[in-house]
Amino acid sequence: MEKVDRYIDKIKSWKEETIFLREICLECGLVEDFKWMHPCYTFQGKNIVLIHGFKEYCALLFHKGALLNDTENILVQQTENVQSARQIRFVDKKQINDLKAIIKVYIFEAIEVEKAGLEVKKKKTSEYETPKELNQAFENDLEFKTAFYNLTPGRQRGYLLHFSDAKQSKTRASRIEKEKSKIFEGKGHNER
Repeated sequence: MEKVDRYIDKIKSWKEETIFLREICLECGLVEDFKWMHPCYTFQGKNIVLIHGFKEYCALLFHKGALLNDTENILVQQTENVQSARQIRFVDKKQINDLKAIIKVYIFEAIEVEKAGLEVKKKKTSEYETPKELNQAFENDLEFKTAFYNLTPGRQRGYLLHFSDAKQSKTRASRIEKEKSKIFEGKGHNER
């Protein structure tokens, strides 16, 4: 795919590893696409894996990795808030080569997960704790409360995680105040 070729041409790090992971994905019969600015591999239109590079490693991200058996104990949950996706991380091409057969087993299992129509049971927005500082802000400004609850559930979760992540009450209150204008605009925490 032309977009993936251009992506690989432009990347400065993990080029060889990305090319090798691409070959493995295509050997498994996946269809190449380009989503979220990264090479993505699908089966019957469903996302199976994504290749992406970070500073310290490159990774093969399994979109429904939480449903895989992980018999080799190599899947990594990026952060505690990631509910579905899991990564296999690599630091060089040799490591990918050493794990090639296992990677293919994981890919084929991920395809079976899609064929079976399995879904990760995700935590509902209502199950996330609302910081007391946010409830206080809602009490003081009903329009703000309405604006917050008019956001998509994903945007609400993003803010709840961002606000709750602060250890001190004054930091939580400061974050809420700082994000108010974006919430009124209907934007998510990471949107500009």
